[in-house]
Amino acid sequence: MKKTLFMVFFFGIFGIEGCKKEADISTDDCSNDPTACGCPQAPASCGSTGNTALGKGQPGVVGLAGVEAWDKLASSEKNRIKNWNTLFLHQSVGQDLEEGAKSNGFPFDYYGPGDKTDKGLRGGIFVDVGGIANGNPYEKIRVFRENATRNKDLLQIAVFKFGYADVMDDNFEKVKTEYKAFVDALRAQSPNLRFVHVTPPLVYSTTSFEGNAAKMKVGQWMKDTFKGTDVIFDLQEIESNNGACQQNNVWRICTENRNTASDPSDVNGIDSSDGQGHIGKKAGQRISKALLMSIYNAGK
Repeated sequence: MKKTLFMVFFFGIFGIEGCKKEADISTDDCSNDPTACGCPQAPASCGSTGNTALGKGQPGVVGLAGVEAWDKLASSEKNRIKNWNTLFLHQSVGQDLEEGAKSNGFPFDYYGPGDKTDKGLRGGIFVDVGGIANGNPYEKIRVFRENATRNKDLLQIAVFKFGYADVMDDNFEKVKTEYKAFVDALRAQSPNLRFVHVTPPLVYSTTSFEGNAAKMKVGQWMKDTFKGTDVIFDLQEIESNNGACQQNNVWRICTENRNTASDPSDVNGIDSSDGQGHIGKKAGQRISKALLMSIYNAGK
């Protein structure tokens, strides 16, 4: 009997101490926001994805520094983005980013024609959602607007990304005009909708035919136009290592970030032309952290 009482007392005390240590760890992780999902004061809605209210957000540009900023976030803070209804529409480079996000533990659920943005992070490609191929930026804008409008009572964060074939020397001014009208229309329709703008991806070639200079102009315009109200994911800064990879002052995607034989893409393999700009698997895992940080800043 004495032995039994001793064991109950010993394991009871040990269990209390163990729980205390777990509580201490949780408190440390949740010190910035005790209401974050997984924290002691988290709302009941944290148990499922989507439909969790957003915070005030933090507008501005997220570039290279966004990778380290994401790494420094507590897990409880990172997990908050899983509960925000986000739509990310893109094409092939976006697939590379999605694969990278998945490898970091933040997969985007597939979004197809007629789907709803009610499951947290949703991602889709324009060719699936609207039958839109690369090189047709205006139709991509139309398809995104239609899907955002259909989900206006659900969607919280909109992430639109052009493909590298969408922005060229002969159309970049019209692209800016159409994109601004698209954003203004969605903002008027849904005043609480948050935006993550993505600077158009670069290719390796810097010839005028491939349009990197035009893409840079649109990227700079995005930052000048929206940085005071929205988040801009500066993909160009990361792909080019902030201009370290350039030719005649025209930025290009760095070899270390491309899907080469040493780092092929799971989805897009290896680029066969300098006029392409897909992202390697390892590079995508790193670069996607800045995308996730952009979504976090939009909703926190």
